Amino acid sequence: GLSEYSTTVLSADFSRVSVTVLTKKQRKEQKKMDRRHKANQLRKNKKDMVLTEKRRLGSRDGPPHLVVVVSLHAQADAGAITKLLRGEGAGGIVHHDRCISGVSDSFGLILPRFKQRFTFLTDMHSLLDVTKIADSLVFVLDSTEGWDTYGDYCLSCVFAQGLPSYALVCQGVSELPVKKRVESRRALSKITEARFPDARLFPLDSEQDTTLLLRHLGTQRQRKLGFRSKRSHLIAQHVTFTPNNPVDSTSGATGLGTLCVSGYVRGRPLRVDRLVHISGHGDFQLSQIDAPVDPLPLNLTVSRPLKPSKGGDVDMQVVVAENEAPVRVLMKADPSNRESLQAEAEVDPMDGEQTWPTESELLEAEEARKKKRVMKVPKGTSDYQATWIVDEGEEENGDMDEESSCCDSEEEEEEEVCSTERAGADQRYDEHMDEAAEEEGLKRYRDARANEMFPDEVDTPLDTPARIRFQRYRGLKSFRSSPWDPMENLPLDYSRIFQFQSFERTRRRILAEAAAEEDGAMDGWYVTLHIIDVPFSVMESVQSGKPLVLVSLLPHEQKMSVMHVLVQRHPSNTEPIKSKEELVFHCGFRRFRASPIFSQHTSADKHKMERFLRPDAPIVVSLYAPITFPPSGVLLFKQRNDGIQDLVATGSLLSCDPQRVVLKRIVLSGHPFKINRRSAVVRYMFFNRDDIMWFKPVELRTKWGRRGHIKEALGTHGHMKCVFDNQLRSQDTVLMNLYKRVYPRWTYDPYVPAPLTWVKREGTVEMEDLDME
Repeated sequence: GLSEYSTTVLSADFSRVSVTVLTKKQRKEQKKMDRRHKANQLRKNKKDMVLTEKRRLGSRDGPPHLVVVVSLHAQADAGAITKLLRGEGAGGIVHHDRCISGVSDSFGLILPRFKQRFTFLTDMHSLLDVTKIADSLVFVLDSTEGWDTYGDYCLSCVFAQGLPSYALVCQGVSELPVKKRVESRRALSKITEARFPDARLFPLDSEQDTTLLLRHLGTQRQRKLGFRSKRSHLIAQHVTFTPNNPVDSTSGATGLGTLCVSGYVRGRPLRVDRLVHISGHGDFQLSQIDAPVDPLPLNLTVSRPLKPSKGGDVDMQVVVAENEAPVRVLMKADPSNRESLQAEAEVDPMDGEQTWPTESELLEAEEARKKKRVMKVPKGTSDYQATWIVDEGEEENGDMDEESSCCDSEEEEEEEVCSTERAGADQRYDEHMDEAAEEEGLKRYRDARANEMFPDEVDTPLDTPARIRFQRYRGLKSFRSSPWDPMENLPLDYSRIFQFQSFERTRRRILAEAAAEEDGAMDGWYVTLHIIDVPFSVMESVQSGKPLVLVSLLPHEQKMSVMHVLVQRHPSNTEPIKSKEELVFHCGFRRFRASPIFSQHTSADKHKMERFLRPDAPIVVSLYAPITFPPSGVLLFKQRNDGIQDLVATGSLLSCDPQRVVLKRIVLSGHPFKINRRSAVVRYMFFNRDDIMWFKPVELRTKWGRRGHIKEALGTHGHMKCVFDNQLRSQDTVLMNLYKRVYPRWTYDPYVPAPLTWVKREGTVEMEDLDME
């Protein structure tokens, strides 16, 4: 029995699959399971991170939930909405009235039932500024029309800038008969589908409706905006100003001082050595960061109990403590490590001057002169014959000089003969020309094509030579493949800007470092920033009722360079916008004025300039501006004489590249006068012989697709003989393309008022290495 059992085992062992095959299969299965577990773990971590972030907002450890109430219709009353939210129907208490400095209609709300805290405000001065920093927007709609023209205009600006989380509310639905409520809500939902697909509409007529809205605001998923999620920012809740020279009675009103701004840090950690930007006022430095008492606490023991709401049993008590704790200093700035306010590069006017050659350069030139001996030989002597001529003395040199001078005189005589013959030919050609008829023909030709000129076509001036008028222009064999040196003949303004070796590489590095930073004032902390050397005009802006928005800048974002923005013209704007016209830019947290140039959006190394902002295609806008790392939305406004700013275009940041070549094209035109097969006499393009000879190397083309070149000038009145690749038609037009590089104008001004003020109007819109060099 034992032998049979052993034999069976052995036979079973021999029938097993190879151990090597099993190992490969197991390894394959193990890799598959590892990938699956890794994907599940990443998914779980991402889900936990989103839930933690959502639960942190408005909680004890995070900043209060900042909600901005925006009315989109003249008949929609935002004040009635805030009045309902101030009530205690949701089991909350108004803890701090006027909690946003400068905004009278703002208050803090604590909800112990939801363990959340909110800050509500209805801004009437700068809608775009507060929506940049808001966590949620409450759009108040009219129960019948939804929004009016001005409300649609505001929505266009907010959508282009970046829309945070939102909620749609309306009033008056409960006053309708029961049978008409469903129809009214259905009609209003159909109106809102265009702008807000799948959005929920909240009626707000009772305390129960208020509770539902607050619960929705506290639990909805937060939309991330790239330009603010990568930078720390805050909205001022308390502002004080201390002049640098308190002895002088006038310094507080006109001079500089220290601005102390208190608020909740949002986004990334705020470092004291980084610069801060105040929207509409410029960049400044910090001296220290303090940690005062939180004015909107969620967990204080107090003296009066809170009334329980209808739906819960709340025992929590909340009030302000009588004895406030002393202010703690979190961090102080080190002047040696603090970011510099230098925005422009230092310009040395002597950098471009000619210098005297050095001794080594003089020696090199002398050696080169000795090695290269110039020998004068008779006219017609070949290189082979010239090698047999030996320089044997001054006498022979003198003879050679005499012979050479004879040859030179012969050449001069030949040139004089040629000039005489050419002058004679020109005179004979001019004798058969009627100047009065020529002028009349030019007038008729220009009048006939006045309404159908080719794009970029210009008339050659009669009183100024074309070689002088267009001396900065040049011809290109091919706009696509012909070379153009981007460092050639740069303007003086380029000495004031900074340039990256690789903008994209630097952007990725800086954003990655910012995402990994963990030192500084963290998200949710209530801090006081001491901002030094701030003009008193900032305090005046706060006193006038405008909110103060601050953002911590990333490295290099205070430096000037050439920025490029990809925009699309807004449909509401129909007025022509010329290149180099001054516009108001809204880029991220910045507002400034600049005079840009427009160009086509292509992938080539040269880009054609557009004279106007086109409505049918995306356009690249180039301007001198502070460096800003994408992503960031951009809005362009045009300011009228009455101060109202109209939205012109919307888009996003493209890149920072001073070497982007933008070429302006002009087209000179001529008319075929006499046609003989492939050759033709062309007139009205130039009006003298010298201009024809100057532009002779430039290629010609016609509106009907012919290509050619100038062969010779005829006469002295601008007629020229041209040769083309095929016979011309008499109704064709001869064209010459000329190009020059153009640059934006330096008109940067950071002190710009808010571009969008909420004023109710009916019907109309009025309104690495350090990679820097």
